[in-house]
Amino acid sequence: MIARQAVPLAIAIGAGLLMAVSYFLRPLGWMSESASEIFNVVSAIAFVLGAGSLLKANLSTISRRDRGWGYAAVTLGAFLVTLVVGMGKMGVNPSPSSPQAAWSGDQQTAETPFGWIYEFVLSPLSATMFALLAFFVASAAFRAFRAKNAGAAVLLVTAFVVLLGRTYAGVVLTDWMPGWASGLRLENLSNYLMGVFGSAGNRAILIGIALGVAATSLRILLGLDRSWLSREGGG
Repeated sequence: MIARQAVPLAIAIGAGLLMAVSYFLRPLGWMSESASEIFNVVSAIAFVLGAGSLLKANLSTISRRDRGWGYAAVTLGAFLVTLVVGMGKMGVNPSPSSPQAAWSGDQQTAETPFGWIYEFVLSPLSATMFALLAFFVASAAFRAFRAKNAGAAVLLVTAFVVLLGRTYAGVVLTDWMPGWASGLRLENLSNYLMGVFGSAGNRAILIGIALGVAATSLRILLGLDRSWLSREGGG
């Protein structure tokens, strides 16, 4: 068990130290580029393994007729169609330069089969998901934003001002204010809250994430964190 974990642990520590050192030492930049290329190869292999896992899971669901197997069939069909279109490099049909060759035109435009899938399948589905998500967010906000104390009251008022300031109704409600009080208009007040307090909160979150990434990286480089090796490798 120890020998089986020593090799991947040494590779992880060596690759991590290589990337860190090459970032500060310019002559070693080529080593960092080589490591990035190796990472791309490993990522491609991971995509293949992920596709195999997707096929296996959905085929098992369909064969057993588990609950929701119809969704698995739709997922599997969409995956296979997208895979064939993408791997086949199907371009615009017909191609102006080669009208006799099917699907031989440009492969990067919206007129291609892959572009059609993105434009008329993926984009509408994404918009639908976000539209449904808005109702869940509104419902959760209604339950959470209850002025039980001073902090909750401030949060409730701030959320109300930001949400109302982003709509046309907020512009109409405070349009009567004179020029010297334009900063108190809901649309301007909403932009101020998002630009000042919102940006400060986002930066604090990003700094916390960066510190967490640095701490986790150090634990892996020092061999203190081995949870990624196996269930028995946690330390």
